Amino acid sequence: MTDPAEAAKPVPAPSAAGDSARKAILLRLDPAVHRALVQWAADELRSANAQIELLIRQGLRQAGRLPGGLKPPRPPGRPRTDEAAEPDSDGV
Repeated sequence: MTDPAEAAKPVPAPSAAGDSARKAILLRLDPAVHRALVQWAADELRSANAQIELLIRQGLRQAGRLPGGLKPPRPPGRPRTDEAAEPDSDGV
């Protein structure tokens, strides 16, 4: 069993020397839970993966276990392209 004092220690943020790569995990879900998750993600213009990460971050924050130094999650919706981010030469 884990010592409660050990469990309460903050988790260090990923180091710049190699932990910065995104990690792939296998997640098994009940099909009904998956359908609900996918619908929720679509309603908020996110992928199911982004929705899962958002929920995990919220849970970590509520538990006081969110590591410091994390980049904020990307906002919902389609990513902007360089062309969409800069106005046309005529200001339109």
